[in-house]
Amino acid sequence: MTILDQNIARATEYTARFRTEGVLNHIAGENVAALSGETFDSISPVDLSVLAPVAKGGAADIDRAVAAAKAAFKGWSKMPGAERRKILIKVAEAIEARAEEIAFTECLDTGQALRFMSKAAIRGAANFRYFADQAPGAEDGLSLRNPTQLNVTSRRPIGPVGVITPWNTPFMLSTWKIAPALAAGCTVVHKPAEFSPMTAKLLVEIAESAGLPPGVLNVVNGYGEDAGRRLTEHPDIKAIAFVGESRTGSMIMAQGAATLKRVHFELGGKNPVIVFDDADLDRAVDAATFMIYSLNGERCTSSSRLLVQDTIYDAFTARVAEVANRIRIGHPLDPETVVGPLIHPEHEAKVLSYFDKARAEGATVAAGGEKAGSEGCYVRPTLFTNATNEMAIAQEEIFGPVLTAIPFKDEEEALAIANGVQYGLAAYLWTSDLGRAMRMTDELEAGMMWVNSENIRHLPTPFGGVKSSGIGRDGGDWSFDFYMETVNVSFPRQIHKTPRLGG
Repeated sequence: MTILDQNIARATEYTARFRTEGVLNHIAGENVAALSGETFDSISPVDLSVLAPVAKGGAADIDRAVAAAKAAFKGWSKMPGAERRKILIKVAEAIEARAEEIAFTECLDTGQALRFMSKAAIRGAANFRYFADQAPGAEDGLSLRNPTQLNVTSRRPIGPVGVITPWNTPFMLSTWKIAPALAAGCTVVHKPAEFSPMTAKLLVEIAESAGLPPGVLNVVNGYGEDAGRRLTEHPDIKAIAFVGESRTGSMIMAQGAATLKRVHFELGGKNPVIVFDDADLDRAVDAATFMIYSLNGERCTSSSRLLVQDTIYDAFTARVAEVANRIRIGHPLDPETVVGPLIHPEHEAKVLSYFDKARAEGATVAAGGEKAGSEGCYVRPTLFTNATNEMAIAQEEIFGPVLTAIPFKDEEEALAIANGVQYGLAAYLWTSDLGRAMRMTDELEAGMMWVNSENIRHLPTPFGGVKSSGIGRDGGDWSFDFYMETVNVSFPRQIHKTPRLGG
């Protein structure tokens, strides 16, 4: 039996209960079907087989979950931060203990390659550990003095919150939102993406097995137009944290407006990697290809636009094409696979549609540009050259293993191209000139920038974008600013004259 066969057998065993029981909602500590009794199918992008029936939650299920979160908030929010820390550390340890189960389940559910998903649980556990350690001081504020007053600020958990997560790397991204919410003292109603619901169910089960009280974290599966909408409109949900498309973010903002709901959006990206001719070109090739072809290109921070100085454009893009053509495509549970199947036939069709658009607009297919095989949702790693920034492949988020290479002459033109999109999430810059790096990063319209590096996350730093790429920041203390309210109490330092009216 090959390693792939062994991995498939283990993954099948891990997910067997979902095939028989279905992926149920989880409310107030209990596994429950949708009140309507309806389900929808989660399918494998490997061969389009049905992985499991999923409870199709609706407005009534959201109401039930919000009521559970509201009831649990009274106790969880008043629990000392040090006690919350102990529980969340146990959650991190429990995640690590089931790391293989999480990884194998996520591979089947999303099509992401095991070489990347094997780290999903570890990163999820790291999120819980980091924010657990911040919990004891989350309420702390400042002491502000003037001659007559002593002002003391502090923070309080905002209340029950809604978390809506996407289908790409769903476990890690769920922990990235849920861990700080719990550390802050909030309770959560989580609606995972309908394309990848399995590991959200694992997370809540793992958390409660580690001691998280029932009702603190609730999961309702369903579609955006019913379950999602009710969550964003519910008056008892005080904030919505959403990761997904910019268009959906706009809808959520409108839906939450009537209740003045706080929102945090991590939205789309069309991120440039800018390579000057004085860069370390070997490392730049590796970083550029890693950031678009790993994780199937299905991540918001992927470097989907390759901006290369015209003096090295042909040679550099030829090297990128060589890498793209060598990348191993295959079953996500094969340890040798780099690119697995895209998440769903609907998404595959979207990605493939850009190939005809690119050719029609005059771009050259230097690598890929086609479906791989006849089964599943496999698409070849693709590189388009001879592109301009006005083309659809340069302006629109494709969210697949598709890279668009555009030449530039100098710093001014590089900035104009890089900033010439509606998005502003991330940017990557390769140059050996420190002055140039300073000038470029001062002018790039992006919430996050890496110089001479691929995307390397440091949890205390802020994560988020500008323009259509989002609102707000995750990471470090910035997460607590979202999930908590700052209050101020003023004490008199000396007796002052109080204004008297009508005397």
